[in-house]
Amino acid sequence: MNTNTNTRVLDHQRRLKIAVPPSLTDTCDLFSGKWVYDNKTHYPLYKEDECPFLNGDLACLTYGRKDSKYQKWRWQPHGCDFPTFDGKAVVEKLRGKRLLFVGDSINRNQWDSMICMLQSSIPGVKKVDNGALNGTLYSFKALEYNISVDYYWAPMLVESNGDDPFNHRPHLRAIRSKSIKKHAKHWVNADILIFNSCLWWRLPTVSLLKSAGSVMGGSNEVFEVVDSPIAYKMALQTWSKWVLNHIDPLKTKMFYMGHTAAHAWATDWGGKKQETCYGETEPAMDERFPEIGTDPHILRILESSLSKLKAKGVNVQMINITQLTQRRRDAHPTVHRKLWRPFTEEQKKNPHSISDCAHWCLPGVPDIWNELLLAYIFR
Repeated sequence: MNTNTNTRVLDHQRRLKIAVPPSLTDTCDLFSGKWVYDNKTHYPLYKEDECPFLNGDLACLTYGRKDSKYQKWRWQPHGCDFPTFDGKAVVEKLRGKRLLFVGDSINRNQWDSMICMLQSSIPGVKKVDNGALNGTLYSFKALEYNISVDYYWAPMLVESNGDDPFNHRPHLRAIRSKSIKKHAKHWVNADILIFNSCLWWRLPTVSLLKSAGSVMGGSNEVFEVVDSPIAYKMALQTWSKWVLNHIDPLKTKMFYMGHTAAHAWATDWGGKKQETCYGETEPAMDERFPEIGTDPHILRILESSLSKLKAKGVNVQMINITQLTQRRRDAHPTVHRKLWRPFTEEQKKNPHSISDCAHWCLPGVPDIWNELLLAYIFR
């Protein structure tokens, strides 16, 4: 099966190179650029109170943020422009299709952005189902257009102790490195697949389950503790084998989002020790792209995995958003988000200690990710 598919893919790619002139995504590096403050064009692409499906964790103005300047920064690639978002045109191109985001809560962040970008351009009945598959599958459906924009919770892609979206230990990582079918059987009928898994690999080590049983914990489990990059490489090997064996790249477009920056330590950009992104209202303008909350080793493993897939005739396009997130220290929810339990009085005295500097306010930076993603989907 793989040999025939790969041959078809390579022949198909040769025909494309002959028949189709180069597109913007072929001739310009859309991921190398700078942030430009722009309150005169179309940003923000939507407003919080006009998107009824927006997750409260990300609606920063609703939950007390006073400044809104973070919504008006435009990403400007060096030497070119990417297409201006046209919701009606995108909706028409998505008619009859299923677009599926797979991964961690950063991908959920991007899914929220996408449905808020699209929903106002879709007439008729629209709904979101947040409860399928014990809360692992979220689905936005536009019934008259037969469009489904979905998100599937699989924070480490392979089976892990984080598979329950409501019951997991965020400071302990454990995976079954060769097990992916439990999740992947829900991905096969998508027309467009967008993967992302970065946030959960930021701890130094990961435990590999070496025995039968549940990765959620049990008395007879046997684990081997390895460095996170080693475990990440193993997980991507399992994911790559699944892609090769189960996805026809002539029918399904595949993308992998680059790792996003986190701004948990203000010392990264010259701030004070023990401070975070809390209170930041401007991007960092230094264009040297400091490695803030991203692991270059992890990124190289991802790039290598995608390169090996491409050599076998399967192109999973990387949407390299790492650099464009690194300077946006100003765009996180910090304390301005829906709380599942109230802050204590002690916590309120030190907002830096309770700030979310990993996820992103909406409207905001993830809207740019989706504009870039759409440029590649419909190039």
